[in-house]
Amino acid sequence: MTGSKERDAPVVTEPLTIGDGIDLRMVELFFYAYRDFITDADEMLADYGYGRAHHRVLHFVNRRPGLSVAELLAILRITKQSLGPVLRDLIESGHLTQMESSNDRRKRLLHPTEKGRKLSLELTRKQSLRIHNALQNVDGEGRRQIERFLYGMVKPEELPVLNQLMEPPEGIE
Repeated sequence: MTGSKERDAPVVTEPLTIGDGIDLRMVELFFYAYRDFITDADEMLADYGYGRAHHRVLHFVNRRPGLSVAELLAILRITKQSLGPVLRDLIESGHLTQMESSNDRRKRLLHPTEKGRKLSLELTRKQSLRIHNALQNVDGEGRRQIERFLYGMVKPEELPVLNQLMEPPEGIE
């Protein structure tokens, strides 16, 4: 389904519920939106032999250079064992560097290289364009409602970390 005719079709807003209030329409919209949101990045990552875990690591390290491995584990909610091979790939390929913290030698801090920044931004650019296109006919209040909705999908205990990540990094305004 491509082309402007399908894009301009009215959105049905009535829930399609079954059982005890399961909203199939929203669940299916999320599945399709997520699938298409990640497709462009997946195709680019495949050229490197990388997967979605590599993408997430690159994204968060690029957003917060100097992020510790422990902080990254908390954000991604994965184990050190599953992060290890991904970090090894990204460090060996020259996309990330890892340094000891000057305060605590046990703490490892992750930084993107220029190559890593470039790849992360390339992946993000494609996803941002998809979001931009989806928001073309949404006004400011509609965007705020969408943001509130997405925030509402996040577990409350994760909101402080998310809010911190949403702050622009130093030097970006």
